[in-house]
Amino acid sequence: MSLKSRLWRRLDDAIAAASTPLQAATLRAQRAALMARHGREPQAREELTALHLLAFQSPNPKLSAWLHLAEGLTSYFSDLGAGADEKLLRAEAAAKSLQLTELEALCAAWLAYLAFVRHDIDALVAHAAVAQRLAQLEDHGARGRLAITLAIAHDFAGSPTAPAWYAEARRHASADGDDASQSALIYNMTAMRVAQLRQERLGSPARPVPEQLLGADSVAHYDAAVDVALLPNLTPLLRAQLLVLQGDYAHAQALYAEHLPLARARGLARLGSSLLAEVAWCRVNLGEAELGLQQAQDAELELDLATDCDDRAVTLSRLAQVYGALGRDEQAQAFAERAAAEWLEVRAQQAAWAQALKAPGLAKP
Repeated sequence: MSLKSRLWRRLDDAIAAASTPLQAATLRAQRAALMARHGREPQAREELTALHLLAFQSPNPKLSAWLHLAEGLTSYFSDLGAGADEKLLRAEAAAKSLQLTELEALCAAWLAYLAFVRHDIDALVAHAAVAQRLAQLEDHGARGRLAITLAIAHDFAGSPTAPAWYAEARRHASADGDDASQSALIYNMTAMRVAQLRQERLGSPARPVPEQLLGADSVAHYDAAVDVALLPNLTPLLRAQLLVLQGDYAHAQALYAEHLPLARARGLARLGSSLLAEVAWCRVNLGEAELGLQQAQDAELELDLATDCDDRAVTLSRLAQVYGALGRDEQAQAFAERAAAEWLEVRAQQAAWAQALKAPGLAKP
């Protein structure tokens, strides 16, 4: 199999030119990780199976370390699997014991990113500091992933240095010819902007929403151009959120109906409450009161302590709107009060993140 990215071609060439079977095998493990990041899970798992057989016949700790990394990334990018952290931690520990600094830095950068996904700022800062210390200036894989992580972390915190980190991530992805990272960068920038717009709109309903659909569309267009097929339901869901903000409930509802069930089955259950609440809001605005009520009740059931505070705030705000539109004023008021408290928690968390990200080396590139 072949992809368009320069990074992919470079790995292919390096494998063909490898001077030893071990060198070729470690490069194949790196290529398997890239397959996973391009959404080619079956090919990645086929390659990893072959490499595990090779490692069983001729054990080598260096190959095992790279395989832990590739397995972790394959797990994450196939279904956002929770087991990715454990595999990456194993890879990092092995890399440290073998003095494989490049691999250790890469693992730390990815662990920082996964900490962002979990909203664990302490772990993010700890792993990012390791990646920052170990990665060479032109270690584009580690520094590019670290830059994406710090960009979205600063963006969440409302820090003015987020654009500088986005530019740094773009520079490393371009230098490495890493189309998967370019796609991730576009997606994450758009997703963070959508989150900000939702927060602004739910706090100030009368504020107009800027035309932002181009950002969501550009993700899909770029992915098609560079042959990225990663979790294809994510971009339509991002577009649906924008359509809700713009009041285009019919199109948003159609996108949610087509893409939300599969996305939740493939690892996005943690976003279930906020997106189901958005579906309920669409239904109510489309005159489907009974279905809207059922969807709102489903959204409420999905709320739990594992839900990030910003998603809880969105869920509660939307439910307040839904119950208000249905004439259930008492329920609407109760949800509005809970939402107000949750938005205070979001702002407190953002302030805490902004403070934590002032750590040396993490404030700006």
